[in-house]
Amino acid sequence: MPGTGAEPARTLGLAALLGATADRFPERIAFVDQSDKPEWCGRPAITWTFAAAREIAARLAQGLASLPLPARSTVGICMASMAESHLALLAVEQAGHLPCLLHPAWDEARLLQAVEAAQVQAVLTHGQLGAERLAERLCRVAARYFPLRFVAAFGPHVPDGVIGLDRIVLDHRGEPRESGEAAGLVTFADQGGALLPVHRSADALAAAAAHCLVPTRIDPGDRILTLLPQSDLKGLVTGLAAALLAGAALESHPVFRADALEAALARPGPTHLVAPAWMEAGLARTGLTARLRSVTYVHKAPGRLSGRAPGRVGTVDVVAFDELALVAGRRDAGDVALVLAAPERAGTGGLMQVRREPDGRIAFRGPASAADPLRRGIAPLEIQDEWRPSRYRATLFAGVATALAEA
Repeated sequence: MPGTGAEPARTLGLAALLGATADRFPERIAFVDQSDKPEWCGRPAITWTFAAAREIAARLAQGLASLPLPARSTVGICMASMAESHLALLAVEQAGHLPCLLHPAWDEARLLQAVEAAQVQAVLTHGQLGAERLAERLCRVAARYFPLRFVAAFGPHVPDGVIGLDRIVLDHRGEPRESGEAAGLVTFADQGGALLPVHRSADALAAAAAHCLVPTRIDPGDRILTLLPQSDLKGLVTGLAAALLAGAALESHPVFRADALEAALARPGPTHLVAPAWMEAGLARTGLTARLRSVTYVHKAPGRLSGRAPGRVGTVDVVAFDELALVAGRRDAGDVALVLAAPERAGTGGLMQVRREPDGRIAFRGPASAADPLRRGIAPLEIQDEWRPSRYRATLFAGVATALAEA
């Protein structure tokens, strides 16, 4: 209240969500690794409780905090979607730095472009991903971009000169750190071949996850099984952020194998599958989705929406407009094709508003779409609440959006 001298509320991030669940339900499952993980990265597949995940994230955060980096430095995370990548992101945030998601499939030139654009000062990765040696690739990037001072990696195959994250876990105690002001998150929008770093605050990330959770109806203790990489907005929001916000378990499958997916879906418990939209027809033929609580198909603009099946109850669509915003809706109520065709009538609640600009482009406003360019590696102090037009317009037929095309 005015005149009380109370401090403004701090922005708490994903690590605070992890800690809150760990305090109340320490033995609840937080992260589950793909069962065949040892075959493609040489590390064991582990099932992590919330308490164990908080402990290891705290140890990593202690190690990162000991590095001579300025506060709120941009720290890249270039890893396949597995428990270590989730823990690394949480540790970077907890250490007071700004996590920056780098796609592990990018080649050396693409990674160099990204770290230069975001002015990344340190990168966390892992030594092996199939036949690739990510840590070695990032060492070559660091040799070409001097401000990238530290490369750290989980083993095996950690090169000389690279900080071993496994050693940090062993050498540091996981003493709780006070949750400070979360710096937010950086992802990259690809526009004409150029990688543009986009910053969103921790509050904006939570709002985007909450917007996508409304139609999926995930309960605490449920399981989210995702086939999307956690290296951009759509993957992170429907995966790690959604799981931590809902208090659910997250099982990531970065390497698609039909037998591993079938075995995972056969395990008991309420499960919510997240898959790229192009897999819908194939998954429907297998019959695997019949046993699920919900299935979320993630689309990326530009693209068609007309080829979707009517879908059973519990089918959800999420449409990604670059790194700007995600639109989510159930096919049995609030379908995204109806929202995008008539956003002025549909409405999406207080988290996000949608409208069509005079030139037909879809525009967004509200906390779930609050994002601004990262300039010179510095996050904006305050993101303005204003309408942000996307690059896309909806193609309409009989009052339904059938496709999204560049305006």
